[in-house]
Amino acid sequence: MLDSHVPYLKYEPYSMKAKEKSQFMVKCLKELTAHHINNCSEYARILQALGYNAEGIEELADFPFISVQLFKEFELLSVPRESVVKTMKSSGTTGQTRSQVFLDRATAMAQSKCLANIMASYIGKKRLPMIILDTELAKKDPRMFSARGAGIIGFSMFGRDVFFALDDNMQLREAELKDYLAKHQGERIILFGYTYMIWQYVVKTLRSGGKSLEIPDGVLFHIGGWKKLQAERVSTKAYNEAVRSVCGNVHIHNYYGMAEQLGSVFVECEEGHMHCSVFSDILIRNPRDFSSCKIGEEGLVELLSILPSSYPGHILLTEDWGKILGEDDCPCGRKGKYFELLGRISKAEIRGCSDTYGQ
Repeated sequence: MLDSHVPYLKYEPYSMKAKEKSQFMVKCLKELTAHHINNCSEYARILQALGYNAEGIEELADFPFISVQLFKEFELLSVPRESVVKTMKSSGTTGQTRSQVFLDRATAMAQSKCLANIMASYIGKKRLPMIILDTELAKKDPRMFSARGAGIIGFSMFGRDVFFALDDNMQLREAELKDYLAKHQGERIILFGYTYMIWQYVVKTLRSGGKSLEIPDGVLFHIGGWKKLQAERVSTKAYNEAVRSVCGNVHIHNYYGMAEQLGSVFVECEEGHMHCSVFSDILIRNPRDFSSCKIGEEGLVELLSILPSSYPGHILLTEDWGKILGEDDCPCGRKGKYFELLGRISKAEIRGCSDTYGQ
């Protein structure tokens, strides 16, 4: 994230209307693209081959994108290697090549601040008791420190007295969990976990024993692949109902993000729509000619972010399939584009953080 973008950290994450947002994003992405061309030779060669001309850019759809797959094949960075403070890896099963993303201090800080800004819109700025529906090993074991471990560490900063609900063998710590809830009786509780793992190790465990946590006031954020749940014929509605049946009065927010664009998360609102913040945007591309799709048309998801300055991950074509539902007019009141994810392209590898566990 370049210095000229920093003042926008002070903006409410869903306050910018379409015209202002488009102008802001074009300006920021032009600066970032120039930065990456000047500092990443591989990226510069790609854009040269694509005939990139900054003067011809008038709207977001005019920017050239690169495939998210390139981060599996090349080490792409736009800062000196000695400036890298963290190397993130995407989720992946054994034998799969995983994406590598190189973060310097400025990019890591921008990602953390923007994530905090987005989440404050849903839970406020006060740190609340937090339950991580995972094992603590996920953040301690270097073999697990991929998007999964980073997600846990990043999300933990929004809570206090953080409790891990699963032991090292992925068993639910039922007695300790009951004690934790008793300790924080009368307080709002934040819960975080990965979609399938919550289903497999929390929902199924409690349902099989006919038990419920009976949380009176909770907010659950979950992320990860849905492929395994789809195989079990579990819909979003059925998932949410099952979670509430064993957890209690819990507001549930799915959210979308990836290792290649950490910090630029797209959180599901109260209406069930994924939202773009002022730090990110979305386009849908027609897979036949890569033209930009209109609202309501299905295609490949392209993600844009103003955050990555240490690596050229600011404009990425993903392997996900979706459609934009609208802009500035979601009933929840948040401004910006809102969209629906419909799945992954047929030949894409399974790599959702929760889908990859145990494979």
